Amino acid sequence: MKKINYHIYIIAFTCILAMSGCSKDFLNRPPEDGIVDANFYKTTDQILAGTAPLYNIVWFAYNDKASHGIGDGRAGVLMSGSYQVSNIRMQTTDVTPEVYSSWTSFFNVVAQSNQVINNVTKYTASSVSESVKQAGIAEGRFMRGVAYAYLVQNWGPVPIIADNNVLLTDTSISRNTVESVWEFIIRDIRFAAQHLPSSPMQKGRLTKWAAEGMLAKMFLTRAGISGTRNQQDLDSAAWYANDVIVNSGAALMDNYEDLFLTKNNNNSESLFALQWKYDGDWGTQNSVQAFLAFGSEITGFGDGWGGDLGASLDQLRLYTQQDKRRKGTFMYPGDHYSYIHQSVDDPNNPGKKIIQELQVPWRYVGTERYNTRAWVKKYVVGRPEDNDGKVTQQHTENNTYMLRLADVYLVYAEAVLGNAASTSDGQALLYFNKVRKRAGVPEKTSITWDDIYTERRLELAMEGQAWYDLVRLHYYNPEKAIAILNAQDRGTYRIVPNAETNATSWTVTSDVPAYYPVTESNFLLPLPAAELTAAPNLRKPPVAYKFD
Repeated sequence: MKKINYHIYIIAFTCILAMSGCSKDFLNRPPEDGIVDANFYKTTDQILAGTAPLYNIVWFAYNDKASHGIGDGRAGVLMSGSYQVSNIRMQTTDVTPEVYSSWTSFFNVVAQSNQVINNVTKYTASSVSESVKQAGIAEGRFMRGVAYAYLVQNWGPVPIIADNNVLLTDTSISRNTVESVWEFIIRDIRFAAQHLPSSPMQKGRLTKWAAEGMLAKMFLTRAGISGTRNQQDLDSAAWYANDVIVNSGAALMDNYEDLFLTKNNNNSESLFALQWKYDGDWGTQNSVQAFLAFGSEITGFGDGWGGDLGASLDQLRLYTQQDKRRKGTFMYPGDHYSYIHQSVDDPNNPGKKIIQELQVPWRYVGTERYNTRAWVKKYVVGRPEDNDGKVTQQHTENNTYMLRLADVYLVYAEAVLGNAASTSDGQALLYFNKVRKRAGVPEKTSITWDDIYTERRLELAMEGQAWYDLVRLHYYNPEKAIAILNAQDRGTYRIVPNAETNATSWTVTSDVPAYYPVTESNFLLPLPAAELTAAPNLRKPPVAYKFD
């Protein structure tokens, strides 16, 4: 393990140094020698500067493509003929790019978090309040716990690394058991819940409510790892979720589409979001618009490479006509977006362009006009003029949601449902129906697991979450998880609107169905080929982690 982990550690450290020139809000970075300098952590501002890289650059390689490739592509939310096809077709291999980029990103988060925990613990001056010191350590432990949650859900047994300094001289490290990793996660995030402040120290920073909301989700998932859902973990998930809902002051945004406007970063619904800078060094920006937007006419630059990417037919069949989330997540031909503009040919001046509000175009296919993609809308924020100038090629400042209140509502409902076939619990229905009410769909008087799963698919599509909902199911009901994936049609289709502009209804028909067989082996990603070559210990059987 020495080679791989040294490699991970150096990448993370190099990323931190690369960010030293940023100079805005809490994304300010300490000087290059400040990360490890015992003389650096002398003020609250320096503690905050030392933890700031945890909010973006170490997550960049995951956010860039792997989040929607693994989190949505593998879960059946997406279809494409060329982009992310190995993930979409459930043919992910040890050389699929998103496997290595996400693995590296998560271990970068772990390495930087460890460094923060170590440095703040050792070097914080006595003049800095104990609460600030503990909050800095808690930020590190929260991020490390979340990174390990992604690692264990994707790869199962993985090495638990809690001290980079010991790691560099330790050649005996091997993978740890799934049970050990989950216990490590729970301990980390519980510590964060105990030591983070109730109000953010700076806008966009973590609070105890972010930690409690994430802890609820972790308990909900861990509940099933033994093959049947553990009631104590389900009760813990419900308790933490309810505490966030009742006491955090968080509130749903009124309009679903507004969640994904750059101007609404760190809104009332956001509990934990990655914080990006459009004008910072490479890796500090949100790059996903470049790969998701259907064309350069709506980005204003040479990117916008998502014309071949769209919702799967399986995903589109989940939406009802009145569900407002469809338009906020995927573009149908004839949709109108007043807050995104496009460059189009000027009909009165050949060779000239005009800028107008986005009317999603139709494509000609022979003599017929229809679209074969419901293009991605979520995280597509438009041109510079749509975002106060804060867009350049492959750079936006749009936050990436990692946890928001609607997710916590649905976690509560699922935790209360637990092992039952259905529930009419008043509190669970209240929270579940708040999500549906905003979406403009009818409320329910009783809910099942299938109801909650469908609601999560609709509410959180293109937020990198759908795969992990299936992993959670697979822990305790693998047959159902496999059956869901095998039933998904990820083939081609046609969308015909009732009007060319400002359409109000559409006809969606299957063109060429496509089903990709899924087996038990699909539920763990292969270890990256490059890492297996460098780290033969990854092939050894996992062992239990020894907690202090």
